[in-house]
Amino acid sequence: MNREIKLYNEVSIYCSELITKKYSTSFSLGITTLHKSIHKHIYSIYGFVRFADEIVDTFHELDKEKVLNKFEEDTFESIKNNFSTNPVLHSFQIVVNNFNIDHKHIRAFLESMRMDLTKKTFSNTEYKNYIYGSAEVVGLMCLKVFCNNEEIYKKLEPYAVSLGSAFQKINFLRDIKSDYKERGRVYFPNVNFETFRNEEKVDIENDIEKDFNKALLGIKKLPSNARKGVYLSYNYYRELLKKIKLLDVNELKSERIRVSNFKKFIIFLSTHIKSL
Repeated sequence: MNREIKLYNEVSIYCSELITKKYSTSFSLGITTLHKSIHKHIYSIYGFVRFADEIVDTFHELDKEKVLNKFEEDTFESIKNNFSTNPVLHSFQIVVNNFNIDHKHIRAFLESMRMDLTKKTFSNTEYKNYIYGSAEVVGLMCLKVFCNNEEIYKKLEPYAVSLGSAFQKINFLRDIKSDYKERGRVYFPNVNFETFRNEEKVDIENDIEKDFNKALLGIKKLPSNARKGVYLSYNYYRELLKKIKLLDVNELKSERIRVSNFKKFIIFLSTHIKSL
């Protein structure tokens, strides 16, 4: 690899790193606990999914469907050519090509983003498909990097799916107010925001607990390069769920739950101290 190409790769990856740190302090903190050798690959995945999400949720004055279609076209063009003038797509294609990330996961992710353009309510099937595309496949992309071994990847795949599912369902609960008030969406099937009941909330929380219990088994089996980082994310979302459980449904519908920076620091320390 000549010097100019190496420099362009480094600059592109740095752009994805910057995006990650600007958009998500929690995710950035989790990455720091991964082995340094895989930081850049996870930054590159996050940069890609972050920008796709911004297309559908932020730029309201644009023709979002047209922009997303172009983004998808450019994504696969960059993967095919091993190059893009878009640094986020360029850094992403490096990871996709180096780790043989399945293109069906990328398509599933973009299809979930496309659902956000039109869907306001979700059937059970649509809910499961959306979670698969928006969260579970992102976890599988990261798992490819963590393992870099097809046999280990296959063994850990169902656990990664459960963890991604738990994270996304917690996001849905945490953001239920903004999703409804700002975008008119309710992701949970058969749930009406105006009449959302504590019994429905408890059912969702119990479903998340099942995902978490299964996911923890897989975290313990992860390669050492990723175990602490994923466990940190697990503990962070566990704390979110703990706070959500303490709230009445009407409180949940009126405020967005956050974990304080001090609590994040405590979780960070305890994760490092505790062995799996």
